[in-house]
Formats: sequence, C-alpha cells, structure tokens
Amino acid sequence: MTGTPSDPAEHSRWRPLRLLQTAIDADIARIYTEAQITGLKPSYVMELLRLRARGPMTITELARSLQLTHSAESQKVAAMRAAGWVRTTPGPDARSKKVTLTAKAARVADRLTAEWRATEAALAEIEAEIPYPLSQAVTDIEAALRRKSFHDRIAEKLADDPAWNLPDALPEAGGAR
Repeated sequence: MTGTPSDPAEHSRWRPLRLLQTAIDADIARIYTEAQITGLKPSYVMELLRLRARGPMTITELARSLQLTHSAESQKVAAMRAAGWVRTTPGPDARSKKVTLTAKAARVADRLTAEWRATEAALAEIEAEIPYPLSQAVTDIEAALRRKSFHDRIAEKLADDPAWNLPDALPEAGGAR
C-alpha cells in the first residue's frame, strides 16, 4: 500500500448524535451559569434528583436505579463529591458508600427539578416539530437490537472484511501486543 491511508473516522453516523448531545448539554450548562449555579454539570442532575427523591443510596443502588455501571457511577460520585454536590459516608458494609446530597445541592434541588421539567418540555416541543421523534428512533433502535445485538452485527461485518483477520494484526501466541 502506498500513500497515506484513508481515515475511516472521517465518516461517522454517531458523530452528529454526540455533537447534538454536547450542544444540548452546553445550553443546559448555560442556563445554570445564568442562574448563578456554579460548578454544576448537566450530567450530575439525574443523580442529584434521584437522591433528592429517594434519599441516601449506596453507589450500587444509585447506579442500578440509573441503569449505569458501578464503575461509571463511582467515578461520577467522586467528581460530584469534589464539586461539593454530594458527600459519601461508609455504607452498610466495608466495601460500600452511602451517597447523600450536600446542603449546597439541597438548596438548588427545586430549581433543578424545574430545569428538568423545562428541558423535557423543550425536547417534547422539538420532537413535535420534526417528522420522526428522536425518542421513537431510540425505541425503534432498541427493538432492532433485541432482534440482533450490535455486537453480532459488527462481528458479521468483520467476518466479511479481510483486513480484520490479517496475520500481522493478530497477537503473537503466548503474548500480548
């Protein structure tokens, strides 16, 4: 092969969705800034609202309630704790931690609830303006993935791609690359 290889990452069906999510989160963060709620990331709000509604929870309980992995939730709780939104205390066993809202979070909880409602209403308004609502697209994609997993779809495509099984791209026997 001569010349510069082409960059397959130049084309992405997912990039527009990621960029849309980033833009929406930036607008939500701007709402917080305008309201003088500093240090709050939009990605923290679901946890804060869940803790407000259900009270203290272990990281495992919180992760399960939000359909996240324990590892991802543990990292997020650490970031929220560092930002002053939650505190952790020892849980019922030596390996667990209870997560509770701080006074700072409790003071803005009503405002965050209002923002959540406003955000959901704005999303519903957008969905009414477009011919195929994103929430329906997600439901349809989930149904397609129940019929055949994303893993299986990728594996099928790779089985037909000779570049995937090139001998020089495989790890050597007995050792890691």
